[in-house]
Amino acid sequence: MVVRVGLLFGGCSGEHEVSIRSAQAIAQALSSGGNAHKYQINPVYIQKDGRWLGAAIAQQVLESGTPLQLSASDPTLPNEKQTAENSTSTIQAADSQKLRWQSPAQVADVDVWFPILHGPNGEDGSVQGLLKLMQVPFVGSGILGSALGMDKIAMKMAFAQAGLPQVKYVAVNRSQIRSNPCVFLKLCDEIEQTLGYPCFVKPANLGSSVGIAKVRSRPELEAALDNAASYDRRLVVEAGVTAREVECAVLGNDQPRASVVGEITYESDFYDYETKYTEGLAGLLIPAPLPEAIAQQIQEMSLRAFAAVDAAGLARVDFFYVEATGEVLINEINTLPGFTATSMYPRLWEASGVAFPELVNQLIQLAIERDT
Repeated sequence: MVVRVGLLFGGCSGEHEVSIRSAQAIAQALSSGGNAHKYQINPVYIQKDGRWLGAAIAQQVLESGTPLQLSASDPTLPNEKQTAENSTSTIQAADSQKLRWQSPAQVADVDVWFPILHGPNGEDGSVQGLLKLMQVPFVGSGILGSALGMDKIAMKMAFAQAGLPQVKYVAVNRSQIRSNPCVFLKLCDEIEQTLGYPCFVKPANLGSSVGIAKVRSRPELEAALDNAASYDRRLVVEAGVTAREVECAVLGNDQPRASVVGEITYESDFYDYETKYTEGLAGLLIPAPLPEAIAQQIQEMSLRAFAAVDAAGLARVDFFYVEATGEVLINEINTLPGFTATSMYPRLWEASGVAFPELVNQLIQLAIERDT
């Protein structure tokens, strides 16, 4: 029996383009070797304005690797055939409020969903809740695991409850920054006294280092808080630490397993968005040159973090290894990591003996298993 896989990609986040690249790699893996006889790909593309588009339109985006461009000049929505023939990949953006809730007919023919939506509205539990209401199995964590994995403050609380060591941090609400100057000054005083400099200011619910700043002074701190508050109403400020950045991949449901450990190297001040997604600015060492005991500790902590947020299917867990003291500090868990052929998650599993096509196959089987 051929399994019809709904490959859901695009999405309403700043990681829209990354999602397309991940979907391209997964589609290729589903068409390779034994997978070609087991699976039928039903691509569904979520446009940046939230509309779900299927069949020829979604396939066109997969093949081109280019997002559909929105245009407000024409209040009509081209049909799929017209759009597929349009080499400029332009679709009109009128009346999107009504069109946003219309799903392509092919949605009813999906046996299992493979959502590869990065960032808000994709890996935060929102789409997972919708897929759960459809009563169709899907790859990855459910509502709780996705939400905890996305919100850095809730994630840190779950890690603390599980006894996982992490850097010092201060949780912040947007109201503390913008409601009253006296409250804002008091907040900055608290951050300086608790964390010192340098420290990192981050929106709590954005991925891929968006809105993150490394600050070394009071003026930089104030500016970074104001900027991060424009992205999210919940923020986290973390103490800076001199450490190596290492990552471990997890695969499974109730009995997950951990991959070899990898390390990220870069010359920039920190692992920001540009460094992460510009070719040549960051390097991956797989496996990471670590003492065996440290690597084993990271693998064990990865499994504990996976359980702490109730993750499922897949996750990448990021750590700081403070070589001077031998400490391992958990940074975060990503329940829907980048999935291109060169992304850390599939490369860690490749180094652990699981090739990309087999990894995709296992994730789909795990989704079906969890639903039974």
